[in-house]
Amino acid sequence: MEKIIAVVGLCGSGKSVAADFFEKQGYIKIHFGQITMDEVKKRNLPVNETNERIVREELRSEHGMGAYAVKSLPKIDELLSRGDKILIDGLYSFSEYKILIGKYPKQLVVLAIFTDKDLRYKRLSTREYRPLSYKEAELRDFAEIENIEKGGPIAIADYTIINNFDKYELEKKLISFLKTITQNLN
Repeated sequence: MEKIIAVVGLCGSGKSVAADFFEKQGYIKIHFGQITMDEVKKRNLPVNETNERIVREELRSEHGMGAYAVKSLPKIDELLSRGDKILIDGLYSFSEYKILIGKYPKQLVVLAIFTDKDLRYKRLSTREYRPLSYKEAELRDFAEIENIEKGGPIAIADYTIINNFDKYELEKKLISFLKTITQNLN
């Protein structure tokens, strides 16, 4: 039985690097954040942190805190029926976690990527796509922790990787993580 890996962490922790790594290992990515991006574009709004936050919070207000998980269940089921390895990128709320663990109790593995705040903010200020200032990053942290339950999945993760180093060190830790969960399958 294939595992469903859900990568969690605050913005700038290295989730995208981890997602790219897992995709290279043959995992099919379900990016919860794509739901937000699609809705921002559908509304003909500029893609920026403010509009993304508004859409995220509106979707959850309208459909509940588990909205992104519920909207993704058909795709997860389709991939599982084909025997695909699945990566969930962007599991944010504790409600989403409860929905997924309730439906896939033996398959879901939550991996938290943790990076010190100052390093995350530095990374965010220099990233090529959607850079954030220190203040914008701080506001995003507060909004995600206070408004969308982001701390829950990080706190309850099955595994945690500390990512205070470079991309190559993170990839070494991800290789070790994959070996661990593969061994636990046998």
